[in-house]
Amino acid sequence: MRKPKSLGEVRIKPNRNKKKIIIISVISVALFLILIGLFYFLLSMNDNKSKKEKIKIDDASTVEKKDLTVYDVNSNKRPIAVMIDNNVGNNAHVGLQDAYLTYEIIVEGGLTRIMAIFKDVNTGVIGPVRSSRHYFLDYAIESDAIYSHYGWSTFAQNDIKALGVNNINGLYDNGYYRNRNIAAPHNVFTSIEDLYNVAGSKGYSTTSDNYSLLNYSPDDVNFDATSDLLTANTISMTYSYSEVRSYTYDSTNRYYLRYMNNSPHTDRDSGEGYHYKNIIIMKVNNSTLDSYGRQDLDTVGNGEGYYITNGYAIPITWSKDSRSGKTRYYYNDKEIVVSDGNTMIQVVPVNSSITIS
Repeated sequence: MRKPKSLGEVRIKPNRNKKKIIIISVISVALFLILIGLFYFLLSMNDNKSKKEKIKIDDASTVEKKDLTVYDVNSNKRPIAVMIDNNVGNNAHVGLQDAYLTYEIIVEGGLTRIMAIFKDVNTGVIGPVRSSRHYFLDYAIESDAIYSHYGWSTFAQNDIKALGVNNINGLYDNGYYRNRNIAAPHNVFTSIEDLYNVAGSKGYSTTSDNYSLLNYSPDDVNFDATSDLLTANTISMTYSYSEVRSYTYDSTNRYYLRYMNNSPHTDRDSGEGYHYKNIIIMKVNNSTLDSYGRQDLDTVGNGEGYYITNGYAIPITWSKDSRSGKTRYYYNDKEIVVSDGNTMIQVVPVNSSITIS
């Protein structure tokens, strides 16, 4: 027969049960706290993912409208597009850094001409200003810009009238002056204030609600890792045997320094090297129109190119449905988002030699 437990032995059992209850309670509280922490961690991850998706390169529809540095999103000031002489060397331009959007396109003789578009700035000296070429009109119209030039080709003259372009022509209008210390025809300059004054005197609207072209992210665009993502620390492209454009990435300032024919492209007055946050390369068919060598461009249609920012590049396509329609840029069939900052659009011949590394 088993010996009965003593009174002391019987009292030990409840103490053990109490310890078990305390241990279970502690474990339960710890598990509860862990679950709460995990819940908030997952919630934070989803929030961060949502924020990241808003600046994804392949989905412009998710970008929120916030304040930008490239121009004032709350201003309806109408842009002004200025034709710039590019047969003047690497350090003769002035005022171009203030343009939020700039185009470079081939003209006769294998040379190029620049069109700089300004908004919400009051640049005091811009130039040298040069004559119009008709295909530049297509890119001025899509930003609803007042078109500034000094002279025109016959093709541009006809198209400006046919398309009803609000233009300011230095051959007939005020707003321009010649610097007599510089040889003509490379010595014509203007200012934003002068151009707006002339635009007002000609009865042009100086406000616009249709100027927006690119979809800007208020934050830097960061590309997702994909098989077609390219490192873009150096970029080079040809317009002709004599005209090469290149860029190098400044990782400290997170923009691209521009070179023309392997020499830094610098502002005449400030001495600062021209630099761009975004570079868009468009391949566009060009052909010769006359014995002088004037060019025509297939601006309407579609083609290929690259979008470059923050040290990387992706292949894109472009599409434009009419001369007055806006050019759209796509990656994986979705309109791209670009980083907040100024943009250079290099419209190059389809056979241009392009290197990105």
